[in-house]
Amino acid sequence: MPADQAAGLRRRNTRQPVRCIHCFFDAAASSTRLTHALHQLGQVSLLVDMRGRLFADSSTRSLFGWKQQLDRGHLNTLPQAYGDGWYAPGMRADAPNLHRAVQGYDCVVFDAGPIGSELAWLPGTLNSVIIEVHPTGDSMQRAYSLLKTLSHTGNSLSIGLLGDAATCDHVQAACCHFLEQSFAQVIYSVAHEDDAFAALAVRMADEETHRMTRCKQG
Repeated sequence: MPADQAAGLRRRNTRQPVRCIHCFFDAAASSTRLTHALHQLGQVSLLVDMRGRLFADSSTRSLFGWKQQLDRGHLNTLPQAYGDGWYAPGMRADAPNLHRAVQGYDCVVFDAGPIGSELAWLPGTLNSVIIEVHPTGDSMQRAYSLLKTLSHTGNSLSIGLLGDAATCDHVQAACCHFLEQSFAQVIYSVAHEDDAFAALAVRMADEETHRMTRCKQG
């Protein structure tokens, strides 16, 4: 997959807003895989460990908790092969001073945890929600419940599904049947792709390119 190393520079030069990606994944490794895929496309990303399941072993590197880091205006990030990681268990995406702290990134990937975790928006950013759906347990019901909640937020969102292909298809069908069509149309599935995470990253990069084109035309 060809990398576009100039993507981040173009975003910053045109003052495009940061993209926030809220990942509702059962496994934290899925958030890491998505961030790797974004890195391959030249995106400068920050992976935020909101559940303390990614960087707990490295938390002792900082003398200050995430709240103090935001107050001080300096994040104690952990260099990773795909960008930066940040240990911030219990943080909400609308935390004070967070917007200023993440301006140097193209994407902020929030490892939000399994479906049902709390969702909040970071003002002044573009928001994407990625939901992992499985055929076992009540995964499909919880996914639909989250999507129903999102349909009432009034936010402009990009919403992706991955996991079991048939289950994702059922969730999409339920949204088309029971929710507003304008909302259902923004939901897409990458469950049928050979590499779902690469497909997600490409889609987000394409959306960024389209926004930049519109900005230049305007």
